[in-house]
Amino acid sequence: MFIHALIQSLDRALASVERLVAIALTAALTAIMITQVILRYFFNAPLFWAEEIAVQLLVFITLIGLSLLVHGGQLVTIDFLSQALGPRGRGVLSIALGLGFLMLLAFVAKLGWDWVMRADVRLELGATTQLPRWYNYALLPGAMLAMAFHQFAALLRQVRGLAGARA
Repeated sequence: MFIHALIQSLDRALASVERLVAIALTAALTAIMITQVILRYFFNAPLFWAEEIAVQLLVFITLIGLSLLVHGGQLVTIDFLSQALGPRGRGVLSIALGLGFLMLLAFVAKLGWDWVMRADVRLELGATTQLPRWYNYALLPGAMLAMAFHQFAALLRQVRGLAGARA
């Protein structure tokens, strides 16, 4: 009971942090693009690095947004099979699919981490900023791990709900 409550609390806390980070990154992206438009069209002095940073921020926001969708259970699903099943069958199918998704997320996180740790990737620099790109790429396995944690917490809720329905 305590471990379940702790995992659910950590899941909510992670989602809250992700939400704040997504809001801050969206504000930063908006500010950079507004500044870029003003400088380019009114002063004829564009920021040479704005597009590269904007693309990176957009990728960050997208990955964090996906993680928040996993947390909220709002990913797109095809539910014709689950609608054909009874409540217990629906619960078992949901747990099986959730477990498969959890394993997929962990696998992609591992592949992403292996890729980020490659020497050639760690030496790659941004075209305009000349900053190392590995820190951008490291967000992929990080986001996959966050999604995996959200999925794990959801899976625990589903198992507990199925066990409670059986009792």
